[in-house]
Amino acid sequence: MFPPNINNYCPFGRRDGRESPAPGLDRIEGVKNVLKVSAVCVYDPAGRLLTVRKAGTSKFMHPGGKPELGESAAQAAVRELSEEVGIHVDAAALELMGVWHGTAANESNTDIEATVFTAPGSWDAQAVLPTAEIAELRWMDVAAGADFDDLAPLLTEFVLPRLNSN
Repeated sequence: MFPPNINNYCPFGRRDGRESPAPGLDRIEGVKNVLKVSAVCVYDPAGRLLTVRKAGTSKFMHPGGKPELGESAAQAAVRELSEEVGIHVDAAALELMGVWHGTAANESNTDIEATVFTAPGSWDAQAVLPTAEIAELRWMDVAAGADFDDLAPLLTEFVLPRLNSN
């Protein structure tokens, strides 16, 4: 019933401090992995939303990622924003947009619990540069979200509808 290596699973996370689902759970019928992630909405002066495509993936999403051991959602968001696109903000300056549960964009049989924040102010699109972890940046008009077929489910199902309803 359980995967053969289930006894080697540490429920407290990986050695690097990030959450890690039990290996092989995706092979148990009806069981999905759930990852906690933090993401940040960043805008340029024209009101366009920053999206990133991480290396080796096909979907565009917010800058963000998994929290390290002991990090709050806001602390993880700030660290990931800095690591991925070089934007530095204070965790206390982030505004909580919402917490959503949905389908992971680039990992099969995996759901996410995403805490999404908005970064203060706006950022010069020419000054925001991807790091090695990021394959591509795209600034998008929020109202044109339906025009793209390569956006993460978190964006299409939760964030863009919220932004377009305001």
